[in-house]
Amino acid sequence: MKTTHKIVKDLLEHPNALLLMQEAQAILSQEAQKRIDFYNTITEQEKAEFINGEIIFHSPVKLKHNKVSKYILKLLDNYVDEHNLGYIGIEKVLIALTRNDYEPDICFFGNEKSENFQPNQMRFPAPDLVVEVLSKSTEFRDRRIKFEDYEAHKVSEYWLIDTESESVEQYILVDEKYELKLKSSDSMIESKSIDGLRVPIPAFFDSDLNMKAVQEIMK
Repeated sequence: MKTTHKIVKDLLEHPNALLLMQEAQAILSQEAQKRIDFYNTITEQEKAEFINGEIIFHSPVKLKHNKVSKYILKLLDNYVDEHNLGYIGIEKVLIALTRNDYEPDICFFGNEKSENFQPNQMRFPAPDLVVEVLSKSTEFRDRRIKFEDYEAHKVSEYWLIDTESESVEQYILVDEKYELKLKSSDSMIESKSIDGLRVPIPAFFDSDLNMKAVQEIMK
């Protein structure tokens, strides 16, 4: 039996719990209509997310952010394609969860989910792996709101990439909670979600090391 969430327990301690829930439901109903408007107005040219009732538009990324995203994509995409493990999405893949919509930098869907994707599909379920490259404007959401939302929707693996320290934090879902499995700048990272993937973290940040790592995983 699933344990009742602490927030729900705390709410039920209040004698006016039902009134509070009705107020919350009214707000969420308004938010749901705003979300429909979001779907009807966003275009392929914009990077936008719907988070807790607000539309968040993203500014263009810095060069180092773009390079790191590209290096990680090359590693993951080549490996997944070579072993026919699923689908790697990048940037404009809209992840539609129960309340919010995100466009992760990189995400992976195993075959069980991706084999049902359609050519004109625009909204996607919770991935098996999400990779977010941190920036000053997104770090709070990546570490707090998205972290909790991905955890709640059973995204089994979450990587946070820090371009300043050239390091990676790898979180694994254990008993419905994320646990920090690895925080490093110089070791190997082994994915739980992408079967057999094991790559050196420095290859996420250096062109020559990235090319060498791609060659290794393609053998």
